[in-house]
Amino acid sequence: MKLRPLFGRIVDALPRPLDPVRSIKLKLAILLVSSGGIAFAFFNWQIGWLPPRTTIAAMVLAVVTSQILAHGMTRPLREMTAAARAMAKGDYTRRVRATARDEVGELAHAFNQMAADLDASDQRRRELIANVSHELRTPITALNGVLENLVDGVAKPDPATLKTALQQTERLGRLVSELLDLSRIDAGAFPLQLEEFDLELLLEEVAAEAGATGRGVRFTVDVQPPGATAVADRGRLYQVVVNLLDNAVRHGPSGGEVRVRAEARGADVVIEVEDEGPGIPPGERDSVFERFTRGERAGGGGTGLGLAIARWVVDLHDGSIAVVTPEHRTGCVIRVVIPVP
Repeated sequence: MKLRPLFGRIVDALPRPLDPVRSIKLKLAILLVSSGGIAFAFFNWQIGWLPPRTTIAAMVLAVVTSQILAHGMTRPLREMTAAARAMAKGDYTRRVRATARDEVGELAHAFNQMAADLDASDQRRRELIANVSHELRTPITALNGVLENLVDGVAKPDPATLKTALQQTERLGRLVSELLDLSRIDAGAFPLQLEEFDLELLLEEVAAEAGATGRGVRFTVDVQPPGATAVADRGRLYQVVVNLLDNAVRHGPSGGEVRVRAEARGADVVIEVEDEGPGIPPGERDSVFERFTRGERAGGGGTGLGLAIARWVVDLHDGSIAVVTPEHRTGCVIRVVIPVP
C-alpha cells in the first residue's frame, strides 16, 4: 500500500533537465535524438561499428518527424495560452480548436467549457449591475424630486407628498432586502427551518398584509380541506406568498379581486394565486421567474426580483412554481407545489 506514494516521491525528486527548454516540440526533438543517440551508442558498443551516415540520417529524420507531428500537439496549447491572456483582459469569447482525442484534446474541451461558463457569468454580472443601477435610479430620482420640491417650497409637506416619499423609500428598502436574499441564495446560505403550521392562518396573514396596499383589492382565501397543515419553512413560504400577492395586486385592476387557493393533494400542498390582470403570454411564462424580468406586465413599481426569489425558495423545498392557464382564460394564475417531506 505504501509503495505507490513512495514511488511518486522518488519520481518527483528526479531532476527535470528539459524544464529550461521553452518549446515542447524542441523537447520532443531532444528526447528523440537523445534516446536514439543512446541506442546507437549501445549498439555501437555491442557490435563495434554502425554506419555513420545511416545514424546521422536517422537522427535528422527523427527530428524532422517530431517537428511535423508535434505541430498538431502543441497548437492547442499555444491557443490556450493566447486565450488565457485575453481572458485576463476581460475577453471571454476566445475558444480553442479541440479536435484531438488525447489528454491535450480533453484539456482543450475543458478549457472551452470553462471559457463559456466564465463568459456567461460575466454577462450575468454585467446585466445584474445594469439592472440594479436602473432599479435604484428610479426611486432615488423620484425621492430626490420630492425632497427638492419640499426644500424649494414648491410643494408643502402634506400627507400626499410625504406618502409619495415614503413609497419610494419602501421601494428602496424592498429592493435592498431582495438583493440580500439573492446574495444569500447564490452563496448557499439559505437554510430552511421546517415546521408544521396551519396553512389557512398563514394565507390569511399574508392577505391581511397585502390588503394594506390602498388599491381597494379584495382578497379571498380558500383552503381545502379546512384545517389543512403544511410542513415547510413558514417564514420563507410566507415570503413566497407575499411576493405572489404583491405581483397580483400590481398587475391586477384597482378594486379587483385576488383569489388565493390552497389544497392538500396527497403528498403535496398546492397554492394558487389568481388575479384579474391582462395575464402572461405563454411565451413569457418561464422567463418571468428570472431576475429583473417583468415582460409586458411591467409597471407598478416592482423590482423584478420577487418571482425570482419565490422560485428559489420553492426550489429549496424541492417543489415547483409555474404560470398556468386560468379556467376563465383571463388573468394570471401562479401555482406553487410544495411536497411534504
